[in-house]
Amino acid sequence: MALDGLSVIFSLWMAALFRPSLNKIAWIEPIPSQVIIPVALYVLFPLIWVIIYSALSIYDGRKYLRAMDEFAMLSLAMLIASISAAGILYFSYRDVSRALFLVFILLVYLICLVWRILARVYFRTQKTSPDRARHVLVVGAGTLGKKVKTQLLESELPNLTFAGFLDDISESLMDAAPLLGNANEIRDVLKQHEVTDVVIALPHSAYHQMGDIVQKMEDMPVQVWVALGFFDLALYNTTIEDFAGIPMLDLRASAIDDYQRMMKRAFDIFFGLIALILALPLMTLSALMVFLEDGSPILFRQKRVGENGRLFEMLKFRTMLKNAEQLQSQVERRDADGNIIHKSKEDPRITKAGRFLRRFSLDELPQFINVVRGDMSLVGPRPEIPYLVEKYQPWQRKRFAIPPGVTGWWQIHGRSDKPMHLHTEDDLYYIQNYSILLDVQILIKTIWIVLIGRGSY
Repeated sequence: MALDGLSVIFSLWMAALFRPSLNKIAWIEPIPSQVIIPVALYVLFPLIWVIIYSALSIYDGRKYLRAMDEFAMLSLAMLIASISAAGILYFSYRDVSRALFLVFILLVYLICLVWRILARVYFRTQKTSPDRARHVLVVGAGTLGKKVKTQLLESELPNLTFAGFLDDISESLMDAAPLLGNANEIRDVLKQHEVTDVVIALPHSAYHQMGDIVQKMEDMPVQVWVALGFFDLALYNTTIEDFAGIPMLDLRASAIDDYQRMMKRAFDIFFGLIALILALPLMTLSALMVFLEDGSPILFRQKRVGENGRLFEMLKFRTMLKNAEQLQSQVERRDADGNIIHKSKEDPRITKAGRFLRRFSLDELPQFINVVRGDMSLVGPRPEIPYLVEKYQPWQRKRFAIPPGVTGWWQIHGRSDKPMHLHTEDDLYYIQNYSILLDVQILIKTIWIVLIGRGSY
Protein backbone atom coordinates (compact mmCIF):
# COMPACT_ATOMS: atom_id res chain seq x y z
CA MET A 1 0.00 0.00 0.00
CA ALA A 2 2.84 2.36 0.86
CA LEU A 3 4.58 1.65 -2.44
CA ASP A 4 1.39 2.30 -4.40
CA GLY A 5 0.73 5.54 -2.49
CA LEU A 6 4.30 6.73 -3.13
CA SER A 7 3.99 5.70 -6.78
CA VAL A 8 0.94 7.94 -7.17
CA ILE A 9 2.68 10.89 -5.52
CA PHE A 10 5.83 10.41 -7.59
CA SER A 11 3.82 10.07 -10.83
CA LEU A 12 1.88 13.25 -10.09
CA TRP A 13 5.09 15.16 -9.46
CA MET A 14 6.77 13.75 -12.59
CA ALA A 15 3.74 14.57 -14.74
CA ALA A 16 3.88 18.19 -13.58
CA LEU A 17 7.59 18.38 -14.53
CA PHE A 18 7.03 16.69 -17.89
CA ARG A 19 3.90 18.63 -18.94
CA PRO A 20 5.66 21.80 -20.29
CA SER A 21 7.60 19.68 -22.80
CA LEU A 22 4.27 18.76 -24.45
CA ASN A 23 3.69 22.39 -25.54
CA LYS A 24 5.40 21.63 -28.84
CA ILE A 25 2.63 19.23 -29.86
CA ALA A 26 0.13 21.04 -32.11
CA TRP A 27 -3.11 19.67 -30.63
CA ILE A 28 -2.06 20.32 -27.00
CA GLU A 29 -2.70 23.78 -25.59
CA PRO A 30 0.52 25.50 -24.39
CA ILE A 31 0.78 26.24 -20.68
CA PRO A 32 3.33 28.16 -18.57
CA SER A 33 6.66 26.47 -17.99
CA GLN A 34 5.91 25.88 -14.31
CA VAL A 35 2.92 23.69 -13.36
CA ILE A 36 1.69 23.75 -9.79
CA ILE A 37 -0.36 20.78 -8.58
CA PRO A 38 -2.79 21.52 -5.72
CA VAL A 39 -1.44 20.05 -2.50
CA ALA A 40 -4.79 18.37 -1.79
CA LEU A 41 -4.31 16.10 -4.80
CA TYR A 42 -1.07 14.73 -3.36
CA VAL A 43 -3.17 13.47 -0.45
CA LEU A 44 -6.42 12.63 -2.20
CA PHE A 45 -5.08 10.67 -5.19
CA PRO A 46 -2.97 8.17 -3.18
CA LEU A 47 -6.00 7.51 -0.97
CA ILE A 48 -8.19 6.85 -4.02
CA TRP A 49 -5.70 4.40 -5.50
CA VAL A 50 -5.08 2.48 -2.27
CA ILE A 51 -8.78 2.29 -1.37
CA ILE A 52 -9.78 1.01 -4.82
CA TYR A 53 -6.88 -1.45 -4.93
CA SER A 54 -7.97 -2.72 -1.52
CA ALA A 55 -11.61 -3.02 -2.58
CA LEU A 56 -10.57 -5.18 -5.55
CA SER A 57 -8.31 -7.37 -3.35
CA ILE A 58 -5.10 -6.32 -5.14
CA TYR A 59 -3.25 -6.74 -1.84
CA ASP A 60 -4.57 -10.26 -1.22
CA GLY A 61 -1.52 -12.38 -2.06
CA ARG A 62 -3.48 -15.63 -1.83
CA LYS A 63 -6.01 -14.52 -4.44
CA TYR A 64 -3.55 -13.59 -7.16
CA LEU A 65 -0.83 -16.21 -7.09
CA ARG A 66 -0.57 -16.09 -10.89
CA ALA A 67 1.04 -12.97 -12.31
CA MET A 68 -1.46 -12.60 -15.15
CA ASP A 69 -4.40 -12.67 -12.72
CA GLU A 70 -2.83 -9.91 -10.62
CA PHE A 71 -1.92 -7.74 -13.62
CA ALA A 72 -5.39 -8.11 -15.15
CA MET A 73 -7.04 -7.01 -11.92
CA LEU A 74 -4.48 -4.21 -11.56
CA SER A 75 -5.54 -2.92 -14.99
CA LEU A 76 -9.20 -2.92 -13.98
CA ALA A 77 -8.39 -1.17 -10.69
CA MET A 78 -6.37 1.45 -12.58
CA LEU A 79 -9.32 2.12 -14.89
CA ILE A 80 -11.73 2.60 -11.97
CA ALA A 81 -9.25 4.77 -10.02
CA SER A 82 -8.58 6.91 -13.11
CA ILE A 83 -12.28 7.50 -13.71
CA SER A 84 -12.76 8.37 -10.03
CA ALA A 85 -9.84 10.82 -10.11
CA ALA A 86 -11.13 12.42 -13.31
CA GLY A 87 -14.52 12.89 -11.68
CA ILE A 88 -12.96 14.60 -8.67
CA LEU A 89 -11.00 16.95 -10.94
CA TYR A 90 -14.15 17.78 -12.90
CA PHE A 91 -15.99 18.88 -9.76
CA SER A 92 -13.05 20.63 -8.09
CA TYR A 93 -9.75 21.46 -9.83
CA ARG A 94 -10.98 21.81 -13.43
CA ASP A 95 -7.97 23.89 -14.43
CA VAL A 96 -5.63 20.87 -14.17
CA SER A 97 -4.34 20.08 -17.66
CA ARG A 98 -5.95 17.05 -19.31
CA ALA A 99 -2.67 16.19 -21.00
CA LEU A 100 -0.97 16.29 -17.59
CA PHE A 101 -3.64 13.95 -16.21
CA LEU A 102 -3.11 11.46 -19.05
CA VAL A 103 0.65 11.48 -18.49
CA PHE A 104 0.05 10.94 -14.77
CA ILE A 105 -2.25 7.95 -15.43
CA LEU A 106 0.28 6.36 -17.77
CA LEU A 107 3.13 6.87 -15.31
CA VAL A 108 1.32 5.53 -12.25
CA TYR A 109 0.15 2.46 -14.17
CA LEU A 110 3.64 1.67 -15.43
CA ILE A 111 5.26 2.21 -12.02
CA CYS A 112 2.68 0.08 -10.18
CA LEU A 113 3.13 -2.63 -12.79
CA VAL A 114 6.93 -2.52 -12.87
CA TRP A 115 7.47 -2.70 -9.12
CA ARG A 116 5.17 -5.73 -8.92
CA ILE A 117 7.11 -7.46 -11.69
CA LEU A 118 10.40 -6.72 -9.91
CA ALA A 119 8.96 -8.00 -6.63
CA ARG A 120 7.89 -11.26 -8.26
CA VAL A 121 11.32 -11.69 -9.86
CA TYR A 122 12.98 -11.05 -6.50
CA PHE A 123 10.89 -13.62 -4.65
CA ARG A 124 11.43 -16.22 -7.38
CA THR A 125 15.20 -15.85 -7.07
CA GLN A 126 15.19 -16.36 -3.31
CA LYS A 127 16.15 -19.80 -2.08
CA THR A 128 13.37 -21.48 -0.19
CA SER A 129 14.31 -22.11 3.42
CA PRO A 130 13.62 -25.63 4.78
CA ASP A 131 11.12 -24.40 7.35
CA ARG A 132 9.02 -22.77 4.60
CA ALA A 133 8.88 -25.88 2.40
CA ARG A 134 5.40 -27.43 2.16
CA HIS A 135 4.84 -31.16 1.64
CA VAL A 136 1.27 -31.90 0.61
CA LEU A 137 -0.54 -35.17 1.29
CA VAL A 138 -3.81 -35.80 -0.57
CA VAL A 139 -6.40 -38.00 1.17
CA GLY A 140 -8.43 -39.62 -1.59
CA ALA A 141 -7.03 -40.97 -4.86
CA GLY A 142 -10.19 -40.74 -6.91
CA THR A 143 -11.04 -38.29 -9.67
CA LEU A 144 -11.03 -35.25 -7.35
CA GLY A 145 -7.76 -36.30 -5.70
CA LYS A 146 -6.06 -36.69 -9.07
CA LYS A 147 -7.27 -33.23 -10.08
CA VAL A 148 -5.73 -31.82 -6.90
CA LYS A 149 -2.44 -33.55 -7.69
CA THR A 150 -2.45 -32.17 -11.24
CA GLN A 151 -3.10 -28.64 -10.00
CA LEU A 152 -0.33 -28.91 -7.41
CA LEU A 153 2.20 -30.08 -9.99
CA GLU A 154 1.14 -27.47 -12.58
CA SER A 155 1.42 -24.63 -10.07
CA GLU A 156 5.23 -25.06 -10.11
CA LEU A 157 5.55 -23.26 -6.77
CA PRO A 158 9.18 -23.68 -5.64
CA ASN A 159 8.38 -24.40 -1.98
CA LEU A 160 5.58 -26.91 -2.60
CA THR A 161 5.96 -30.65 -3.22
CA PHE A 162 3.42 -33.44 -3.63
CA ALA A 163 4.12 -36.12 -1.02
CA GLY A 164 1.59 -38.69 -2.20
CA PHE A 165 -1.89 -40.15 -1.74
CA LEU A 166 -3.62 -41.72 1.21
CA ASP A 167 -6.48 -44.03 0.25
CA ASP A 168 -8.06 -47.40 1.00
CA ILE A 169 -7.92 -48.55 -2.63
CA SER A 170 -5.28 -50.98 -3.83
CA GLU A 171 -2.06 -49.68 -5.34
CA SER A 172 -2.85 -51.40 -8.65
CA LEU A 173 -5.60 -48.84 -9.25
CA MET A 174 -3.33 -45.86 -8.61
CA ASP A 175 -1.77 -45.57 -12.08
CA ALA A 176 1.70 -45.64 -10.52
CA ALA A 177 0.92 -42.63 -8.30
CA PRO A 178 2.58 -42.76 -4.83
CA LEU A 179 0.18 -44.46 -2.45
CA LEU A 180 1.56 -43.96 1.06
CA GLY A 181 -1.05 -45.90 3.01
CA ASN A 182 -4.69 -45.91 4.07
CA ALA A 183 -6.70 -43.59 6.29
CA ASN A 184 -5.90 -45.55 9.43
CA GLU A 185 -2.17 -44.95 8.90
CA ILE A 186 -2.41 -41.19 8.51
CA ARG A 187 -0.52 -40.31 11.70
CA ASP A 188 2.48 -42.47 10.77
CA VAL A 189 2.48 -41.12 7.22
CA LEU A 190 2.44 -37.50 8.43
CA LYS A 191 5.50 -38.09 10.64
CA GLN A 192 7.44 -40.23 8.16
CA HIS A 193 7.08 -37.86 5.21
CA GLU A 194 7.19 -34.58 7.18
CA VAL A 195 3.82 -33.52 5.78
CA THR A 196 2.85 -29.88 6.35
CA ASP A 197 -0.47 -29.76 4.50
CA VAL A 198 -3.24 -32.34 4.14
CA VAL A 199 -5.83 -31.98 1.39
CA ILE A 200 -8.96 -34.08 1.89
CA ALA A 201 -10.32 -34.91 -1.57
CA LEU A 202 -12.85 -37.63 -0.86
CA PRO A 203 -15.80 -38.50 -3.12
CA HIS A 204 -19.36 -37.88 -1.90
CA SER A 205 -19.75 -41.53 -0.90
CA ALA A 206 -16.81 -41.26 1.52
CA TYR A 207 -17.64 -37.94 3.17
CA HIS A 208 -18.72 -39.75 6.34
CA GLN A 209 -15.03 -40.62 6.92
CA MET A 210 -13.97 -36.98 7.05
CA GLY A 211 -14.73 -36.53 10.74
CA ASP A 212 -12.61 -39.54 11.74
CA ILE A 213 -9.70 -38.44 9.54
CA VAL A 214 -9.68 -34.89 10.92
CA GLN A 215 -9.93 -36.18 14.50
CA LYS A 216 -6.82 -38.34 14.03
CA MET A 217 -4.84 -35.22 13.08
CA GLU A 218 -6.09 -32.95 15.88
CA ASP A 219 -2.77 -32.82 17.73
CA MET A 220 -0.60 -32.90 14.60
CA PRO A 221 1.10 -29.66 13.39
CA VAL A 222 -0.41 -29.74 9.90
CA GLN A 223 -2.67 -27.49 7.86
CA VAL A 224 -5.89 -29.25 6.80
CA TRP A 225 -7.74 -28.34 3.62
CA VAL A 226 -10.92 -29.74 2.09
CA ALA A 227 -11.16 -29.94 -1.71
CA LEU A 228 -14.82 -29.40 -2.55
CA GLY A 229 -16.18 -32.15 -4.77
CA PHE A 230 -19.56 -30.56 -5.44
CA PHE A 231 -18.71 -29.38 -8.93
CA ASP A 232 -20.80 -32.03 -10.65
CA LEU A 233 -23.85 -30.76 -8.73
CA ALA A 234 -23.42 -27.22 -9.99
CA LEU A 235 -24.83 -25.93 -13.26
CA TYR A 236 -21.35 -24.89 -14.26
CA ASN A 237 -19.37 -23.00 -11.66
CA THR A 238 -19.01 -23.15 -7.86
CA THR A 239 -17.85 -20.27 -5.66
CA ILE A 240 -17.78 -19.37 -1.97
CA GLU A 241 -19.96 -16.40 -1.08
CA ASP A 242 -20.83 -14.57 2.13
CA PHE A 243 -24.52 -15.27 2.78
CA ALA A 244 -25.90 -13.31 5.75
CA GLY A 245 -22.44 -13.40 7.33
CA ILE A 246 -22.02 -17.16 6.81
CA PRO A 247 -19.53 -18.51 4.23
CA MET A 248 -21.50 -20.78 1.91
CA LEU A 249 -21.00 -22.60 -1.38
CA ASP A 250 -22.84 -21.12 -4.33
CA LEU A 251 -23.41 -24.19 -6.52
CA ARG A 252 -25.07 -22.11 -9.24
CA ALA A 253 -22.63 -19.26 -9.60
CA SER A 254 -22.35 -17.62 -12.98
CA ALA A 255 -19.80 -19.11 -15.37
CA ILE A 256 -18.44 -15.60 -15.99
CA ASP A 257 -16.97 -13.36 -13.31
CA ASP A 258 -18.26 -9.94 -12.28
CA TYR A 259 -15.90 -8.05 -14.59
CA GLN A 260 -16.90 -10.18 -17.60
CA ARG A 261 -20.56 -9.76 -16.70
CA MET A 262 -20.19 -5.98 -16.51
CA MET A 263 -18.45 -5.87 -19.90
CA LYS A 264 -21.00 -8.20 -21.48
CA ARG A 265 -23.94 -6.18 -20.14
CA ALA A 266 -22.42 -2.89 -21.35
CA PHE A 267 -21.78 -4.52 -24.75
CA ASP A 268 -25.41 -5.73 -24.89
CA ILE A 269 -26.94 -2.37 -23.96
CA PHE A 270 -24.80 -0.36 -26.39
CA PHE A 271 -25.08 -2.62 -29.43
CA GLY A 272 -28.59 -3.80 -28.53
CA LEU A 273 -29.91 -0.22 -28.63
CA ILE A 274 -28.12 0.46 -31.93
CA ALA A 275 -29.52 -2.76 -33.44
CA LEU A 276 -33.02 -1.94 -32.18
CA ILE A 277 -32.94 1.54 -33.74
CA LEU A 278 -31.57 0.27 -37.07
CA ALA A 279 -34.10 -2.58 -37.16
CA LEU A 280 -37.18 -0.37 -36.63
CA PRO A 281 -38.02 -0.07 -40.38
CA LEU A 282 -37.73 -3.85 -40.85
CA MET A 283 -39.75 -4.46 -37.70
CA THR A 284 -42.51 -2.19 -39.00
CA LEU A 285 -42.67 -4.06 -42.33
CA SER A 286 -42.57 -7.44 -40.58
CA ALA A 287 -45.42 -6.45 -38.27
CA LEU A 288 -47.46 -5.30 -41.27
CA MET A 289 -46.90 -8.64 -43.07
CA VAL A 290 -48.08 -10.62 -40.04
CA PHE A 291 -51.16 -8.45 -39.53
CA LEU A 292 -52.28 -8.49 -43.18
CA GLU A 293 -52.11 -12.28 -43.45
CA ASP A 294 -53.44 -13.46 -40.12
CA GLY A 295 -54.47 -10.43 -38.09
CA SER A 296 -53.46 -9.83 -34.48
CA PRO A 297 -51.65 -10.58 -32.27
CA ILE A 298 -48.54 -9.51 -34.13
CA LEU A 299 -46.08 -10.46 -31.40
CA PHE A 300 -45.68 -13.98 -30.12
CA ARG A 301 -44.93 -14.04 -26.38
CA GLN A 302 -43.60 -17.29 -25.00
CA LYS A 303 -42.13 -18.35 -21.68
CA ARG A 304 -38.50 -19.38 -22.05
CA VAL A 305 -35.89 -20.63 -19.59
CA GLY A 306 -33.09 -18.16 -18.92
CA GLU A 307 -30.05 -17.99 -16.68
CA ASN A 308 -30.13 -20.44 -13.74
CA GLY A 309 -33.56 -21.67 -14.88
CA ARG A 310 -35.36 -18.34 -14.42
CA LEU A 311 -38.40 -17.94 -16.67
CA PHE A 312 -38.90 -14.85 -18.83
CA GLU A 313 -41.22 -13.82 -21.67
CA MET A 314 -39.40 -13.89 -25.01
CA LEU A 315 -40.73 -11.71 -27.83
CA LYS A 316 -40.90 -12.73 -31.50
CA PHE A 317 -43.06 -11.86 -34.49
CA ARG A 318 -45.78 -14.48 -34.82
CA THR A 319 -44.93 -16.84 -37.67
CA MET A 320 -47.47 -19.61 -36.95
CA LEU A 321 -51.20 -20.05 -36.74
CA LYS A 322 -52.83 -18.67 -33.61
CA ASN A 323 -53.40 -22.13 -32.12
CA ALA A 324 -49.90 -23.43 -32.96
CA GLU A 325 -49.01 -24.44 -29.42
CA GLN A 326 -52.08 -26.67 -29.17
CA LEU A 327 -50.90 -28.48 -32.33
CA GLN A 328 -47.34 -28.99 -31.05
CA SER A 329 -47.81 -32.70 -30.38
CA GLN A 330 -48.70 -33.29 -34.04
CA VAL A 331 -45.28 -32.20 -35.31
CA GLU A 332 -42.99 -33.56 -32.59
CA ARG A 333 -40.96 -36.66 -33.34
CA ARG A 334 -38.05 -38.53 -31.81
CA ASP A 335 -34.69 -39.48 -33.26
CA ALA A 336 -33.07 -42.93 -33.10
CA ASP A 337 -31.85 -42.24 -29.54
CA GLY A 338 -35.26 -41.18 -28.29
CA ASN A 339 -34.45 -37.44 -28.13
CA ILE A 340 -37.22 -34.99 -29.00
CA ILE A 341 -37.08 -33.14 -32.35
CA HIS A 342 -39.55 -30.25 -32.06
CA LYS A 343 -38.84 -28.31 -35.30
CA SER A 344 -39.44 -29.36 -38.89
CA LYS A 345 -38.93 -27.73 -42.30
CA GLU A 346 -42.40 -28.83 -43.35
CA ASP A 347 -44.23 -27.63 -40.24
CA PRO A 348 -47.86 -27.04 -41.45
CA ARG A 349 -48.47 -24.45 -38.73
CA ILE A 350 -46.15 -21.85 -40.30
CA THR A 351 -47.87 -19.08 -42.26
CA LYS A 352 -46.62 -17.77 -45.62
CA ALA A 353 -45.46 -14.50 -44.05
CA GLY A 354 -43.94 -16.49 -41.20
CA ARG A 355 -41.93 -18.65 -43.57
CA PHE A 356 -40.44 -15.52 -45.16
CA LEU A 357 -39.68 -13.94 -41.78
CA ARG A 358 -38.00 -17.13 -40.59
CA ARG A 359 -36.00 -17.42 -43.80
CA PHE A 360 -34.15 -14.19 -42.93
CA SER A 361 -34.61 -14.38 -39.12
CA LEU A 362 -36.75 -11.22 -39.16
CA ASP A 363 -39.11 -12.87 -36.67
CA GLU A 364 -36.40 -12.60 -34.00
CA LEU A 365 -35.89 -8.83 -34.23
CA PRO A 366 -38.16 -8.09 -31.20
CA GLN A 367 -35.68 -10.03 -29.08
CA PHE A 368 -33.51 -6.91 -29.08
CA ILE A 369 -36.11 -5.57 -26.63
CA ASN A 370 -35.36 -8.58 -24.39
CA VAL A 371 -31.65 -7.76 -24.68
CA VAL A 372 -32.04 -4.12 -23.65
CA ARG A 373 -34.40 -5.18 -20.87
CA GLY A 374 -31.81 -7.62 -19.51
CA ASP A 375 -33.70 -10.88 -20.08
CA MET A 376 -31.27 -11.98 -22.76
CA SER A 377 -27.82 -11.23 -24.16
CA LEU A 378 -26.88 -10.62 -27.78
CA VAL A 379 -24.78 -13.80 -27.70
CA GLY A 380 -25.35 -16.84 -25.53
CA PRO A 381 -27.06 -20.24 -25.33
CA ARG A 382 -30.43 -20.48 -27.03
CA PRO A 383 -33.35 -19.83 -24.61
CA GLU A 384 -35.27 -23.09 -24.39
CA ILE A 385 -38.96 -23.90 -23.98
CA PRO A 386 -39.81 -25.01 -20.40
CA TYR A 387 -41.44 -28.31 -21.33
CA LEU A 388 -38.34 -29.30 -23.31
CA VAL A 389 -36.10 -28.38 -20.38
CA GLU A 390 -38.09 -30.77 -18.20
CA LYS A 391 -36.85 -33.56 -20.51
CA TYR A 392 -33.20 -32.43 -20.33
CA GLN A 393 -30.53 -34.79 -19.15
CA PRO A 394 -28.53 -33.43 -16.14
CA TRP A 395 -25.46 -32.47 -18.20
CA GLN A 396 -27.60 -30.35 -20.53
CA ARG A 397 -28.72 -28.05 -17.72
CA LYS A 398 -25.23 -26.57 -17.50
CA ARG A 399 -26.14 -24.40 -20.50
CA PHE A 400 -28.15 -22.16 -18.13
CA ALA A 401 -24.98 -20.95 -16.38
CA ILE A 402 -25.05 -17.63 -18.30
CA PRO A 403 -27.81 -15.47 -19.86
CA PRO A 404 -29.36 -16.85 -23.07
CA GLY A 405 -28.66 -15.09 -26.36
CA VAL A 406 -30.32 -13.95 -29.56
CA THR A 407 -27.54 -15.78 -31.38
CA GLY A 408 -24.76 -18.07 -30.26
CA TRP A 409 -22.18 -20.71 -31.09
CA TRP A 410 -24.96 -23.18 -31.94
CA GLN A 411 -26.65 -20.82 -34.39
CA ILE A 412 -23.50 -20.30 -36.46
CA HIS A 413 -22.80 -24.05 -36.54
CA GLY A 414 -26.04 -25.41 -37.89
CA ARG A 415 -28.94 -23.31 -36.52
CA SER A 416 -32.16 -25.34 -36.85
CA ASP A 417 -30.32 -28.12 -38.67
CA LYS A 418 -29.24 -29.34 -35.24
CA PRO A 419 -31.83 -30.65 -32.76
CA MET A 420 -31.92 -29.66 -29.12
CA HIS A 421 -29.94 -32.63 -27.80
CA LEU A 422 -26.98 -31.86 -30.09
CA HIS A 423 -26.66 -28.09 -29.91
CA THR A 424 -26.24 -28.21 -26.11
CA GLU A 425 -22.61 -29.24 -26.58
CA ASP A 426 -22.05 -26.10 -28.69
CA ASP A 427 -23.56 -23.98 -25.91
CA LEU A 428 -21.21 -25.53 -23.35
CA TYR A 429 -18.25 -24.88 -25.63
CA TYR A 430 -19.25 -21.19 -25.76
CA ILE A 431 -19.57 -21.00 -21.96
CA GLN A 432 -16.13 -22.54 -21.44
CA ASN A 433 -14.45 -20.24 -23.99
CA TYR A 434 -16.37 -17.00 -23.38
CA SER A 435 -14.82 -13.65 -24.28
CA ILE A 436 -16.05 -10.37 -25.76
CA LEU A 437 -13.94 -11.11 -28.84
CA LEU A 438 -15.78 -14.43 -29.28
CA ASP A 439 -19.10 -12.55 -29.03
CA VAL A 440 -18.00 -10.18 -31.81
CA GLN A 441 -16.91 -13.10 -34.01
CA ILE A 442 -20.25 -14.87 -33.50
CA LEU A 443 -22.23 -11.72 -34.32
CA ILE A 444 -20.29 -11.18 -37.56
CA LYS A 445 -20.75 -14.80 -38.63
CA THR A 446 -24.45 -14.62 -37.73
CA ILE A 447 -24.98 -11.76 -40.18
CA TRP A 448 -23.57 -13.84 -43.04
CA ILE A 449 -25.55 -16.95 -42.06
CA VAL A 450 -28.78 -14.94 -41.88
CA LEU A 451 -28.13 -13.47 -45.33
CA ILE A 452 -27.69 -16.90 -46.95
CA GLY A 453 -30.57 -18.32 -44.86
CA ARG A 454 -28.74 -21.50 -43.84
CA GLY A 455 -30.54 -23.75 -41.37
CA SER A 456 -33.44 -21.36 -40.73
CA TYR A 457 -36.98 -22.72 -40.62
